[in-house]
Amino acid sequence: MARRLLFVVQEALFFTTHRLPVGLAMRDRGWEVHVAGPADPAVAARITAAGLYFHPIPLGRGGQNPLAELRLLAALFMLYLRLRPKLLHLVSIKPVIWGGLVARLLGLPAVVHAITGLGYLFIRAERQRGLLHRTLFRLYRFALRHRNALTIFQNPDDLAMFAQEHLVPADRWVMIRGCGVDMQVFAERSEPLIDAAHPPVVMFPARLLGDKGVREFVAAAENLRMEGAEARFVLVGRRDPDNPTDIGEAQLQQWVASGVVEHWGYAEDMPAMLARAHLIVMPSYREGLPRGLIEAAAIGRAIVTADVPGCREVVRHEVNGLLVPVRDGMATAAAIRRLLDDAALRHRMAAEGRAMAVREFSVEGFVAASLATYERLLQARGERL
Repeated sequence: MARRLLFVVQEALFFTTHRLPVGLAMRDRGWEVHVAGPADPAVAARITAAGLYFHPIPLGRGGQNPLAELRLLAALFMLYLRLRPKLLHLVSIKPVIWGGLVARLLGLPAVVHAITGLGYLFIRAERQRGLLHRTLFRLYRFALRHRNALTIFQNPDDLAMFAQEHLVPADRWVMIRGCGVDMQVFAERSEPLIDAAHPPVVMFPARLLGDKGVREFVAAAENLRMEGAEARFVLVGRRDPDNPTDIGEAQLQQWVASGVVEHWGYAEDMPAMLARAHLIVMPSYREGLPRGLIEAAAIGRAIVTADVPGCREVVRHEVNGLLVPVRDGMATAAAIRRLLDDAALRHRMAAEGRAMAVREFSVEGFVAASLATYERLLQARGERL
């Protein structure tokens, strides 16, 4: 029987951008690698072209319709029975909760749960501390207590919260900080020239979500423009209508029409896009460990971000960027102003960021840590990778 690894992901695109190197490494070791996620023909074609297999499943990331969740559970149940994976790697909230529940019920041999951030559901539940909060924790607790499972955390804050709530057994977790970046692809790039015809570019490189801090970025841009700042403020990313914090098309068009920000759309070539920026700003509310900030550090850009879990793992205050209070557009504006006005500081932070990215966030390190996690689970069953 083929040795099968099955990834279940919340979005197919994020598999290709974040975990494809792990899939390729397992393929090269003779494993049959499968990926299950919401239907996306273009991305599915890239996955199959790499010698992997793709399975569309009815996973709606933003919905909370009980019937839709039951359809997802049924699809996962049938997929697991058909493939009988020796290793199951679940990535993000719904795959971990529902995929982990089915894996435990079916007794699959080995499961990796990847906590990539807690998302809008947790942010909302944390404020309300009501039924949603309790339900999420109960579901996590059941899913994560598979008899042969490991849970990957990307930052110590998420781990501390899961440990405090007794959601994951004390000896069944590993810390892998981020998904790694190819330091050759994201090679260091010099800043573009700044002169009267080419003002500095302040870039927000993320999905256009409220929880990513896009409103604080726009508020900061408005404030700085009123102060007379000579800079271009640009949004680089797509909307995400499935996410309840998506800003909406009308809001986006209003911002662009006002002249406060520009929208450069979604970028396939992120190294080239980031190279056009002088400063990267993403004042997110909470992250697992944001790959976009690692990419920005890798090419050599100073960063402004919020002092929240995940973001402060990539940006060390006054070292490779500035941390600001969460949900604070005025503080974000002040940090941007400081780095626009002090090119020497900006360049020093950029160099520190590149060195830190190479040292701590290489794709080679991420792949090695992921394979070591698989090896640990297989060894528990007397097998090898």
